[in-house]
Amino acid sequence: MRIGSAKQSYAGDQALFDSSTQKAWLVVAAAALVAWPFVASEYVLYLSCLVAINIISTTGLNILTGYTGLVSLGQSAFMGLGAYTAAILQTRYGTPLVLNLLGAGVVAMLAGMLVGLPSLRVKGLYLAIATIAAGVITHFIFQHFADLTGGPSGISVPPAEMFGAVLDTSFKMYWLVLPLTALALLGAANLFRTRIGRAFIAIRDRDISAEVLGIPLLPYKLMSFAISSFYAGVAGGLFAYFFRAITPESFPLIMSIFFLAAVIVGGMGTVLGSVLGAVFMTLVPELLKILVSVLPLSSNATLILSPVRTMVFGALIVLFLIFEPLGLAEVWKRVRRFFHLWPFKT
Repeated sequence: MRIGSAKQSYAGDQALFDSSTQKAWLVVAAAALVAWPFVASEYVLYLSCLVAINIISTTGLNILTGYTGLVSLGQSAFMGLGAYTAAILQTRYGTPLVLNLLGAGVVAMLAGMLVGLPSLRVKGLYLAIATIAAGVITHFIFQHFADLTGGPSGISVPPAEMFGAVLDTSFKMYWLVLPLTALALLGAANLFRTRIGRAFIAIRDRDISAEVLGIPLLPYKLMSFAISSFYAGVAGGLFAYFFRAITPESFPLIMSIFFLAAVIVGGMGTVLGSVLGAVFMTLVPELLKILVSVLPLSSNATLILSPVRTMVFGALIVLFLIFEPLGLAEVWKRVRRFFHLWPFKT
């Protein structure tokens, strides 16, 4: 006999979608995403692709920071390595798209494991500062190894090709970025149903106790860095194909802060939080930009309000963290609980 929402088996308790309602909404969401590019404008599709790329990178960082408890400010460096790897493979060797993206992820993964070595000795703010070094080193490589990276001028990347089609518009790139984003989210969701994912969570909650219970800290921390960096590398490869040009300035430290803020605002330790945080961090500045542009202001006033828009965006993040520290994912859970019980109240 089933009581409330209790599950009859371990498999049922571990299911990603444990009700027919969830499965129905998943089908509706999938249909909407498939239909979306046929009704959206080119600018909206551009934003959609950018959001999807940011979701992949944010999900990777959430695996490291939200689930394993290791703070990193090197996500932009790993994205840069992935972008340059894909660009070099494409322009110099003409290798297939899938191989280029896979190579981008592997190169970033190896770099992430190297950067993760200090994680056994340092953590928290000290680890975050250590990961900043990754950004400094990669920027130096991108800037000064001109024979390989093009130096300050960067690399112009030809359009991606898939099944003979040239992906030279946002509409066409959408069909590459969307499936990869779905695979990244599905992989992350399934990861934490495995022994490896549970070990990550144990390390986050109490690393010393986890080690006492037989979880070797260094291998699992390096594994978390590897998975997170692989996600960032693939996102960087998509970034290169999407913007068709990369330079050392394409991956500044502020980009790493952007992704860390997305993890915090969306909700640490939740896959849904990665999606909501990436959407929030990407779209809110665009919405503020549109709001300023439609106001009846002179051109000088628009220039003056441009930095104010950035300040408003920062203030929104701070206020959000003060009043909802668990992130947008917790807001969504409360909304679901409300409608689950509606019209009855507890």
